[in-house]
Amino acid sequence: MNKKSRLALLPVMFGFFIMAFVDLVGLASNYVKNDFGFNDTVSNLISVACYVWFLVFSIPTGMMMNRYGRKMVVVMSFMLTAVAMMLPVIFSESFAVILLAFALIGIGNTFLQVSLNPLVQDVVSKDKLTGTLTLGQFIKSAASLLAPVFFPAFAASALGWKTAFLIYALISVVGAVWLGATYIPKNQPSENVSFAGTFRLLKDKTILLFFLGILALVGADVGIGFTFPKILQEKFAMTLDSSSRYLTFYFMAKAAGAFAGGILLMKFKEDRFYLVSIVIAVLGLVWMLFAGSLVTELIAVVVFGLGYANLFSIIFSLSLKHAPEFSNEISSLLIMGVSGGAVVTPVLGILADSFNTQNAAVAAVIAVWIFVVSLAGLVRKVAGNQ
Repeated sequence: MNKKSRLALLPVMFGFFIMAFVDLVGLASNYVKNDFGFNDTVSNLISVACYVWFLVFSIPTGMMMNRYGRKMVVVMSFMLTAVAMMLPVIFSESFAVILLAFALIGIGNTFLQVSLNPLVQDVVSKDKLTGTLTLGQFIKSAASLLAPVFFPAFAASALGWKTAFLIYALISVVGAVWLGATYIPKNQPSENVSFAGTFRLLKDKTILLFFLGILALVGADVGIGFTFPKILQEKFAMTLDSSSRYLTFYFMAKAAGAFAGGILLMKFKEDRFYLVSIVIAVLGLVWMLFAGSLVTELIAVVVFGLGYANLFSIIFSLSLKHAPEFSNEISSLLIMGVSGGAVVTPVLGILADSFNTQNAAVAAVIAVWIFVVSLAGLVRKVAGNQ
């Protein structure tokens, strides 16, 4: 990679940092719940406002890339994120505006997740692509650590937890200006993304099951982000600020797991790594359900985070390897699966309120995880064909 390519790569990789901003939704929902006095059923609807747009806008984003170019769509996502972050700061007393803000966060993140990975292809050589994307996932996981630190730290400020949104808005503007000023040749894709062409892929049983796997994975991940602080409040009588800080352990585990996975996946086949990961994750979930002390609860969420860290990447990469001639369509389709965050979390809120315990929500995540476990045979089959 020459010096010019390295300079172009820096603002592109910064996009993975901004991509992590969607992870604040689970934590922010707890603060919104506290501010407005909502129950779990209502506060968890915030996830619907955010994640449903991955279902709606993934394919149109692929079309936008064809028309405007990957770089322009990424820049648009940064600016949309900045606007979304400013809304709760300006209209802090309106729940409707806060819902709008989370909707815009979801739309901006959809633009970003669909377009950023292909943009990486424009600035690195083919033999460096896998390693670079793995580094991007590590950056995203590491950036997710900010929310559990920022929110409690700013709780006593004039804007309260919304100060974190102001900082995120400024970071997004910096990213937009930086990438916008960087020259990256416009890539003209060989095929066009269409609704019909994308949904036609669901006739392929492998792609269908991997799409459902992404739905389940994201639903479980977002569900734990929503639920874990509430578990600590319920079991150990913690305040919201205190329990939010401990969510850092989950994001640290995912970052460490992604870093280790980038190394280990160079040596081990995806199917073996997948099997070990799902077993580790389910142990963490069961442990979380029965943990009786703060230390064991933290160990449980760390174990789940380590197991979860690389599963999205494994399913994504195997899907592309299964049908490489439809890479644009597969990318759009699988990012639609991120809408799993909108499907699972409302159910968790209803269950937690119905049974008056967060253990009901954890049990539901375990039920979702059973489907992820069931994909092990398919992962082995696809990995063995490569």
